Amino acid sequence: MTDESDQSSDSKFDSSEFLKTLTARAGVYQMIDNSNTVIYVGKAKNLKKRVSSYFRKTGLTSKARVMVAQIAIIETTVTHTENEALILENNLIKELMPRYNILLRDDKTYPYLFISADKFSRLSLHRGTKRKKGQYFGPYPSAGAVRESLNLLQKLFPVRQCDDTYYQNRSRPCLQYQIKRCTGPCVGLVSEQDYQHDVQHTIMFLEGKNQQVMDALSTQMENASTKLDFEQAALIRDKIISLRRVQERQYVSSEHGDLDVLAAKVTDGMAVVEVCFIRGGRSLGNKSFFPKGSAGSSPEELLSAFIPQYYLGKDVPSEILLSHKLDDMALLQDVLKSESKHRVIVRCPQRGTSVRWMKMAMTNAEISLNQRLSSRANLLQRFETLQQALDLDEIPKRIECFDISHTRGEKTVASCVVFGLEGAIKSDYRKFNIDGITPGDDYAAMNQALTRRFTRLQKGEGKRPDLLLIDGGKGQLTEAKAVMAELQLDIDILGIAKGPERRPGEETLFLVGRSGEVNLPSDSAALHLLQQVRDEAHRFAITGHRQRRAKARKTSPLESIAGMGPKRRQKLLQQFGGLQEVQRAGIEDLTRVDGISESLAQKIYDVFHGEV
Repeated sequence: MTDESDQSSDSKFDSSEFLKTLTARAGVYQMIDNSNTVIYVGKAKNLKKRVSSYFRKTGLTSKARVMVAQIAIIETTVTHTENEALILENNLIKELMPRYNILLRDDKTYPYLFISADKFSRLSLHRGTKRKKGQYFGPYPSAGAVRESLNLLQKLFPVRQCDDTYYQNRSRPCLQYQIKRCTGPCVGLVSEQDYQHDVQHTIMFLEGKNQQVMDALSTQMENASTKLDFEQAALIRDKIISLRRVQERQYVSSEHGDLDVLAAKVTDGMAVVEVCFIRGGRSLGNKSFFPKGSAGSSPEELLSAFIPQYYLGKDVPSEILLSHKLDDMALLQDVLKSESKHRVIVRCPQRGTSVRWMKMAMTNAEISLNQRLSSRANLLQRFETLQQALDLDEIPKRIECFDISHTRGEKTVASCVVFGLEGAIKSDYRKFNIDGITPGDDYAAMNQALTRRFTRLQKGEGKRPDLLLIDGGKGQLTEAKAVMAELQLDIDILGIAKGPERRPGEETLFLVGRSGEVNLPSDSAALHLLQQVRDEAHRFAITGHRQRRAKARKTSPLESIAGMGPKRRQKLLQQFGGLQEVQRAGIEDLTRVDGISESLAQKIYDVFHGEV
């Protein structure tokens, strides 16, 4: 790297003297301020011509004028080609994060669906290098999109999703087998041949060969009917119906191929790049990016800065469709082709199916930008801060919090409250009346509530949370981990326990998968969000408990006993002269009443003496 200026950092930058000696070759330039901080990195086919444009008297944007006023030094690096300059520029931007560059903040690798090459293959989410033997499908726009696909595939084809350690140490089938989401290969309840049929159908589905899957299933259904195995035939029929509905819902076009569709939109100083993922002619979903430092940029500038940061170093599809034509489109295409080692086409769609893809992307971009502009800025900032504090892959757009409430073990109620980017989603709140546990056992109560909630989720009821918040310490967190393991759900779990003085700001946080405590300062926006959600869960649990307790006190405990109809209750109360005397009676006394057997007398006695 060569320093093209020798003036001190205290003097004003002399652009005329600097430009006299500047080369006209291709390369990269770095603008540096008085504190020796790189504030902007750019590339140029002709360094002299490009850098000179910043010092013209008219035509500069307000952002460029502010930036130029801060320049103390400009350093340049000459490269052999413009392609090399683009790659170097991208590397420097990612390393230095200059203040005035358009910065892509999401630099994580994207997830894939992975089918292992084991005897009984596992279907799972994969992120990172592709070292394991098996087949990879994707990339998907987010972990949430992969999990949605995993849930869908588990309903269609019961291929195991449990991790290998869990699978290899089973002595009996888990809950997934009971709800017909798995065929029990861990304990030998399915043959390798039958299991491989489901694996092959899963692969064909992921490759977009839905019609071939349905043809194969139709043949299986006919064979089962011929063998008079009508129960199996009915199961296959239901699978075909489900697959057809999925195909209707997911196929946006009949065009096949792997491509990404990029739509850029700038409104009111805020910009978005919407990326739609198309694989095998099917839409795998979309993801919205809000690049930092994009205020005042045009859609063309936005895409030019976004593409190299997003694609270099990652898998690149064979085709990329753009909403706006770029001056450096040919350059971007050459660099991506060179880096990915395969043919890459970068173009603006003009006709046919690709135009429909672009309209869909532009519609999503407009919706994403409008939601961003209209969302509650404070709440959104809290969610973003929480993502950073917990180092989550994505902003947790849906948080579910569970709490337990009772009075000395009486009428225990568990609450589930839900928060999203729009705030509390009260229509999704749920209460669980807890029964069949030792009174006062909060751990068992938490286990029961979570099992009921997430078993319903596995059956397709309700929405999946991005973050599960548990009001309690390590004991409650252990129960949550056990339930998620049993149901084979991969959801981030966070425990929030009150401090020794129970004062706000002194909470202790435990994130499953991270050793030690998570400590947030008392003024942290992320902690304030967690406190808000936790307090709402506490309020809702107490309200539910009080309602249940009040209802119980307005009714006779005898009404809850199986076999105690109105006539038996009336005769019992008449014989003993009231409920208090029934409560004081022993089992032998109760059996003397006509119609009260010894087993029923035991139930009555247990109700009043806390042994149920």
